[in-house]
Amino acid sequence: MKKAELVFIPSPGVGHLASAVEMANLLICRDERLFITVIIMKAPIFDTKTSTIHTQSMSEDATSRVRFIQLPQKESSSEHKPGDFIATLIENNKTRVRDVAVGIQTKNGLAAFVVDMFCSEMIDVADELGVPSYVYFTSSAGFLGLMFHLQSIQDDQSKDITQFKDSDTELSVPSFANSVPSKVLPSLVLDNQDECSMFLAHARRFRRTKGIMVNTFTELESHAVKSLSDGKTPPVYPVGPVLNLKSGEGGHQSDAILSWLDDQPLSSVVFLCFGSMGSFGKEQVKEIADALERSGYRFLWSLRQPPPKGKVELPKEYENPREVLPEGFLERMSGMGKVIGWAPQVAVLSHPAVGGFVSHCGWNSTLESVWCGVPMAAWPLYAEQQMNAFANVRELGIAVEIKMDYRKDPRREFNQVPLTAEEIETGIRKVMMDDGEIRKKANEMKEKSREAVTEGGSSYIFLGRLIEDVIKNMD
Repeated sequence: MKKAELVFIPSPGVGHLASAVEMANLLICRDERLFITVIIMKAPIFDTKTSTIHTQSMSEDATSRVRFIQLPQKESSSEHKPGDFIATLIENNKTRVRDVAVGIQTKNGLAAFVVDMFCSEMIDVADELGVPSYVYFTSSAGFLGLMFHLQSIQDDQSKDITQFKDSDTELSVPSFANSVPSKVLPSLVLDNQDECSMFLAHARRFRRTKGIMVNTFTELESHAVKSLSDGKTPPVYPVGPVLNLKSGEGGHQSDAILSWLDDQPLSSVVFLCFGSMGSFGKEQVKEIADALERSGYRFLWSLRQPPPKGKVELPKEYENPREVLPEGFLERMSGMGKVIGWAPQVAVLSHPAVGGFVSHCGWNSTLESVWCGVPMAAWPLYAEQQMNAFANVRELGIAVEIKMDYRKDPRREFNQVPLTAEEIETGIRKVMMDDGEIRKKANEMKEKSREAVTEGGSSYIFLGRLIEDVIKNMD
């Protein structure tokens, strides 16, 4: 039996790493010819999570055919400018990754590199070794199309992408059916030319690969997937939703949260959660609290403490949330709402008591919301979340807007005016009161997401095609 070994190189970000591990697990369970080495590059900001993430969902097959190599940490990410954190991490680890790959190549043969969307510099290492490479793209097909489009604008039309900052320009992007307002483009491409160039360099490298796995499914992003099948890019494999459905299960906090939800009426609770990097200052927390109180809806609110100003760190739990909440809020809302720190997100979204999700629109969170059939209220913060919010509201019809061009990047300074209680309350009411198209669409996509990954489904078929292409690399 022909065997094929893959080297996975995920970004150290919690969402990227967890998704890559789940993708490795999926491949191993699908085909016994595959073996995978996951190379984890340590970064201090993510250390608390990465040490345990790979043990969360490994199947029995995976434990014998997936191994993890954790590279030693070289230097602190906080010493670098926001835009070059990942680039510096990659540069520091290229030689180490090459050494691991050479060892595999010499011993067993190496079928391919699978690199995270933000680790595309590692494609250079694969090329040097004469090994094919694939990208694992942990965002949407629409966003992948945007990257190629912006790269084409700059390279083929000689336009400066940063000119769109503070502009009212609407862009015609092939991967979006609607024109895209420049105000929802990622901060990374708007802030300065150097960071924009680094971002577009990823798209150029993607074009050199044998294929791009995208964590989406054809039925969700039919327009975007079709636009990427024009022969101008490597083959695109929509293989999602790739989710760790067991993430966060068990433990005292999880049990207490789910027990509270058990006591709430069907579809009565609005869930507020803003991802692993999401947090707000005291002024914005007060507005959220006022909005929840005024709305009258039951709520479950994941409230996290922002890192010290100027520090790039994961938000921490509040020892005492009362220090930032309005006086008497917890007492007044007793029985109606629950303020928590960390949240077992998939378990919460799966609970029948949850009727709406106020979300930062990270792509993993979007897919989890789709999987569970819960409509969203879009409140993006950083990275490509503004683009995801636009897609969720305008393209996919699975979300209402709170403010899709809101920006709060933990690594950048914005003079962002806090959203008012009125704006937030309006969004909460829209998502909780909707009995029409958005809730219908969310339920429809819930069914289609599950069909996509079962035998005969669209993602199942694409995954099979990908595996056969990988096996051919060993000929």
